[in-house]
Amino acid sequence: MAHTETQHPALWLDPLNAVGTTEREQLAATGLQLLPVSTLDDLKHGLAKARLVVIRLMGDISLLEEVKKLTKAFGHAVPVLCRVDRNNFELGIEAMRRGAYHVLPADDWSSDCWRNALELAPTKATLNKKTSKTFVFVDPASQHLLELAKRVAQTQVSALVVGPTGAGKEVLARVLHDASPRRDGPFVALNCAALPENLIEDLLFGHEKGAFTGALKEHRGLFEQANGGTIFLDEIAEMPYHLQTKLLRVLQERKITRLGAHAPIELDVRLVAATNKDLREAINNREFREDLYFRISAFKLRVPPLCERPGDILPLVAQFLATYGPDDRKMQVAPEAVELLLQYPWPGNVRELENVVQRSLVLCGGDTINESDLMFDDWTPAASSAVALVPEQIAAQTSYTPVLPASLSSVSGNDQIDLSTAVKSSEYQAIMTAIQTTSNRSEAATKLGISPRSLRYKIAQIRDRGLPMMTAE
Repeated sequence: MAHTETQHPALWLDPLNAVGTTEREQLAATGLQLLPVSTLDDLKHGLAKARLVVIRLMGDISLLEEVKKLTKAFGHAVPVLCRVDRNNFELGIEAMRRGAYHVLPADDWSSDCWRNALELAPTKATLNKKTSKTFVFVDPASQHLLELAKRVAQTQVSALVVGPTGAGKEVLARVLHDASPRRDGPFVALNCAALPENLIEDLLFGHEKGAFTGALKEHRGLFEQANGGTIFLDEIAEMPYHLQTKLLRVLQERKITRLGAHAPIELDVRLVAATNKDLREAINNREFREDLYFRISAFKLRVPPLCERPGDILPLVAQFLATYGPDDRKMQVAPEAVELLLQYPWPGNVRELENVVQRSLVLCGGDTINESDLMFDDWTPAASSAVALVPEQIAAQTSYTPVLPASLSSVSGNDQIDLSTAVKSSEYQAIMTAIQTTSNRSEAATKLGISPRSLRYKIAQIRDRGLPMMTAE
């Protein structure tokens, strides 16, 4: 039985079936403490102590709308998890649009699936501040990164997130916070490259009233604001050298002194930093302190560029369509457009994909995004030598309906739309073609547009699945 501090009291509303004994025990093992309700009246009285509400949707989102109205009317911002039938992904996407923080198949009782959902359920305090964020980790490389990040999150070590611009470093920083024991505390972020030097210092460390001309009142710096939680310093390589010295001292002493103050303030903050630069090179160029590097990089996590995790592309498209698409109709992506999305090398990574989807919604005149609606930056299909990762099954379809992205979990497929199997199948075909038409593994990796290391990883996965694999040196 889970310890009391890890339990999630949850109001359970299922108009179709009561929870069976076996299912109840499985949920209890993941930390879910059920508070069954049979009417909306029961729901009103349980909102004060529930950490989340679990509801089953039957055909439409009317029950979700009622629950959201009640939580708002009684001043209880409680996260809502929706259960939907596997063959009704459209209903799941609509639920995400209307405020559900997560959606699970109604017949899924697996511990891993529920633990992922419970670990990262937004708190009431978080919901009062902003809407929860949905993340996509579908590609095997992304799932491996997610599992590693969740393990790192349980420790108190500082973490350094590295990767190219737009790949999702802040997303991973948020995962490190939401999956940690600090999840109920604040998450405070600062882009060190976005502000002038004098403002960064004041923002980080704060000042007392009268500390300088114009200081009309005291200011709590971001470190103070993050007390009990996580502070995220993005683009830390851009921090001025003399401020790096002050930051190092704060991290070593776990104390901070505001400008103009005498008494230090004790800190309980976890630091997550991120950069798209080679800090080792910056150290050699005397642009970054080596002692600070070792202090912030107790554990380093690399976010791969989007071209190295093609399994994330279509689920991300589904997420952006759910976020930016119209509320009055369901958007689809034509097979030709799917092919282009998978062919494109995505130099701007996830951020560029988001822009392309938003442009397509502007250009699209109906319910289907076509090839002509996709506007890429300085690229045409003929300019790319990448192998299209599009299975014959998708090409044979009349359209592609995006599947539902999951919060800090993989996208679940089903018999009707099994995205994971489709991507794996097409990836296998592409890798076999590349190996057969090149003389060695390095050339095959270049033809695929991935690194040799990524190719070795994918070949190992193919062998693990028992598929025939040619020898490639």
